[in-house]
Amino acid sequence: MTPSPEGSAPSEGPAPRRRPQQRKQVLLRLDPQVYEALARWAGDELRSANAQIEFLLRRALAEAGRLPGDTGPMPRRGRPPRSGGPGSAPPP
Repeated sequence: MTPSPEGSAPSEGPAPRRRPQQRKQVLLRLDPQVYEALARWAGDELRSANAQIEFLLRRALAEAGRLPGDTGPMPRRGRPPRSGGPGSAPPP
């Protein structure tokens, strides 16, 4: 018996968990003045220029009804939380 592709038979139990996908890297060429305006706007909202571009693209896709329903949330801003491993300071 050959195994069926993942998710092909709903009676086989819960679907396997999806592994988090790596973020897609894209080279984007912009007019320098457009980039400067975008960077200022991002700074006003405490985002990086990259995060601002993703925020605006997601908003445009959602408004156009083209954002896929299974799209993950925006990544959290700031540093990742400390793991609590050796050498980390206790919470204040």
